[in-house]
Amino acid sequence: MRKTIGIIGGMSHESTIVYYEHIHRAYQARYDDLDYPPILIYSVPFGDCQSWTEREAWYEAGAALGEAARRLHDAGADFALIATNTMHIAFEAAQVGSPTPLLHIIDVTAEAILDRKLTKVGLLGTRVTMQHPFYRQRLAAQGLTALVPSPESQEEVNRIIYEELTRGRIQRESKEAYLEIIDELEDRGAQGVILGCTEIPILIQQEDCELPLFDTARLHAQAALEAALGERALQA
Repeated sequence: MRKTIGIIGGMSHESTIVYYEHIHRAYQARYDDLDYPPILIYSVPFGDCQSWTEREAWYEAGAALGEAARRLHDAGADFALIATNTMHIAFEAAQVGSPTPLLHIIDVTAEAILDRKLTKVGLLGTRVTMQHPFYRQRLAAQGLTALVPSPESQEEVNRIIYEELTRGRIQRESKEAYLEIIDELEDRGAQGVILGCTEIPILIQQEDCELPLFDTARLHAQAALEAALGERALQA
């Protein structure tokens, strides 16, 4: 009996598309049919996400995301996922307000890193994801060390995400900048790099880089598919 997946998306719409597409394509590639699990999407206005981030209103964000999860549950979702890395800063508050389990993006990313037997990785993401300890601490709890770029590089990574990638803009110069930052992280000992913003894979793919890249959007979407098929346990 397939479970119904709930996606809290819209933050941004570009990465929400990736989740929807990956779940369907991964299922079809595996079973060669179109009988994929049901998916419900609640699209949060990206402006809300920006407002919470600018004001550091994480409790407010968690309450709103918990309400989004409740609406998905009421519509029939058996579990849900927040389709963005940054808003996982409010994951615990969102889970408190959610009547259905939420699948954590950092946990499934850590699993993939551990499967590669790596211990030290670079972390690219929004300014909040790179600077706030929530991401690195959750990785550290599983024995992983995360390196972040220099403050100047963090600003450039963040600018490209908000000014370009969330708007679907792909710039060659921005791709080159990201690859240079990845090289700097490798020089500091990174064995792989977490693409810790669900929009970054729009710009950077594995074929662009020798280091292993961990595409958090696709890893999260793959975990959702596994949970829907009963292959992954969900915490109550």
